[in-house]
Amino acid sequence: MINPLGLNAENSWNNLLAGKSGIRRITYFDTTNFPSQIAGEVEGFNPEDYIEPKEIKKMDRFIHFSIAATAMSLNDAGLKINDKNAERTGVIVGSGIGGLHAIEHYHSVLLEKGPKKITPFFIPMLVINLASGQISIRFGAKGPNSAVSTACATGSHSIGDAFKIIQRGDADIMIAGGTEAVITPLGIGGFTAMKALSTRNNEPEKASRPFDFDRDGFVMGEGAGILILESLESAMDRSARIYAEIAGYGMTADAYHITSPPPDGEGPARCMEIALKDGGVNPADIDYINAHGTSTRHGDEIETKAIKNIFGEHAYKIAVSSTKSMTGHLLGGAGGVEAVITVLSIYNDIVPPTINLDNPDPECDLDYVPYRSREMTVNNALKNSFGFGGTNACLLFKKFKD
Repeated sequence: MINPLGLNAENSWNNLLAGKSGIRRITYFDTTNFPSQIAGEVEGFNPEDYIEPKEIKKMDRFIHFSIAATAMSLNDAGLKINDKNAERTGVIVGSGIGGLHAIEHYHSVLLEKGPKKITPFFIPMLVINLASGQISIRFGAKGPNSAVSTACATGSHSIGDAFKIIQRGDADIMIAGGTEAVITPLGIGGFTAMKALSTRNNEPEKASRPFDFDRDGFVMGEGAGILILESLESAMDRSARIYAEIAGYGMTADAYHITSPPPDGEGPARCMEIALKDGGVNPADIDYINAHGTSTRHGDEIETKAIKNIFGEHAYKIAVSSTKSMTGHLLGGAGGVEAVITVLSIYNDIVPPTINLDNPDPECDLDYVPYRSREMTVNNALKNSFGFGGTNACLLFKKFKD
């Protein structure tokens, strides 16, 4: 994964466990006239570490992130895509918005210099499926290739859909996750116009505060999270290191509102219930939930309510943390990064914290692992993701037992 806390999984994980914040004042553009002036920028990323310079110019930043994260994931998995496995290896990597950098830049070019100055690579730079397409081209994956775009649920839907492709026998290996890069004037301006973003500009590191009474909106982040999903037979054949088992996937719609979840949390609750049933896991066996937890007023309360609706009294025994308190909200990349975090929590038996929980909201009364990471046995964990339009995704991961 690549995110505001690190350029790889190891550094990101260590910073998460240390409870560090990746939120700073925006440096990409002048924010003088913007009510929200903070974000989780990825610092120090050089696409030339993964992509040839002449190819970099043909891609938007969200594609750069996805290629880099895929290269690291394949290396970590010890996986080589070759003539023997190429047709059984697929890609589903999505994005909520896509190439906003390219759109803004070439709109200015059009206005200032005319249409002849628009690069012929403009459309391939911005369309969402070119993350999956470029990954397939660069690494030779010839199996199922698709892209999901379901706003903030994108990464989790991508992983869930890839899981089902393997489960039904259409592939043995899937590269899956989400990517996003929209810390731009139009991106920040648009979400600010919705009054979705925090304006705690004088305290950037404290601005993302899920489940805290004083939260005032989410903080934009950027980056990518990629998992290599593989059938057990394929993984065992090549003696792969197995971090966890993906066992269940739920997806539902609220059918309620374009941005707000339903007050009773019915859609998110039903999504978790479907994932549990799909994976054959009882609610009482869930140890950890990596929450959607965006730091918005209604979202955090309703996710809490949904968890209590499904788990009853056991809800108070589950560790529930929002790592967006440290990374910010990566939109379409969030589910990918947070799925990686959930898997690492299972593999290492340690749960990252929710930081900035200084004044807990009385309506948010679960165990949110405040301030410090926690060593604990994690056998079963859920990853929640909820998106604009009322789309919900839930992934169920289990500790792998040979």
